[in-house]
Amino acid sequence: MPAVKEYFSLCLRLLIAFGFVFELPIVMVFIAKIGLADVKKLAAGRKYAVLAAFVIAAVVTPTPDIVNQFLMAAPLVVLYEIGLIAIRLFGRRRFIGFEG
Repeated sequence: MPAVKEYFSLCLRLLIAFGFVFELPIVMVFIAKIGLADVKKLAAGRKYAVLAAFVIAAVVTPTPDIVNQFLMAAPLVVLYEIGLIAIRLFGRRRFIGFEG
């Protein structure tokens, strides 16, 4: 049976990880707004994004089983797709005054 300290450590680690994961669409729109990437480049790199999602999920999840890894990677992949849709909606114009 895990100790209370270990339990809270695991909960905090997963809470922070999921917090960062759900910021992905915002970061993608920001990257598109400043002109570092566009929706075509990000859509072309979709297979690498899925691979990166599973690698990140393997590092972040505390157990080596595939179920926990999938439960972390699936939201990453879905949020990547939501980020692509958000870029199509909001990332068309660059920031005013940005010369990049």
